[in-house]
Amino acid sequence: MTDEEAALFLQQSRTATVATIGPGGFPHLVAMWYGLLDGKVCFETKAKSQKVVNLRRNPAVSCSVEAGESYDQLRGVAIEGTATIIDDTSSDEYWAAAISVFERYQGAYTPQLRPLVEQMMNKRVVIRVDPVRVRSWDHRKLGLAALPVAGSTAQYL
Repeated sequence: MTDEEAALFLQQSRTATVATIGPGGFPHLVAMWYGLLDGKVCFETKAKSQKVVNLRRNPAVSCSVEAGESYDQLRGVAIEGTATIIDDTSSDEYWAAAISVFERYQGAYTPQLRPLVEQMMNKRVVIRVDPVRVRSWDHRKLGLAALPVAGSTAQYL
C-alpha cells in the first residue's frame, strides 16, 4: 500500500492486534479497539493491565490490522514501534486519544458527552504507538482472479 492507502485503511478498520513482550519473554497478544492521533495508532486500557505492565518494562510494541476473507482480498498494516504511556489526565493528548476511540466506536463526540468519556477513561491510560517500521500488503493488487470464500470456516462468515 502507499502511505496514503495505509492511512486510509487504518482510518476505516476497527480492531488491531497489539503485541507487547510478556514477563517470560513471549509475545502478549490482545485485540484492541484503537484511535488515531496525527496518524499514529493509540489505544486506551486499564492502567494495571498486563500490556501496560509489559510496556513499562519494555516499550517495544507491534500492532497489526488486517482484512480479507479470501487470499485475493487479504490486506493489512503492521506497525513496529515504541509505546508512549500517557497517564496525565490533564494532558490534551490524553483526552484527544480518548475522544478518538470514543468516536470510532460510539459516534460523534460533543462536550455534553464529556462525563461519559470520563467514565470510560476511569483508571485508564493512553498508549501511543510511535512507529519505527510500518509494513503493508494488499493482495487485491496482485491481479488474481476472485477466489471463493471456502473451507471449513466459511460457513461462519
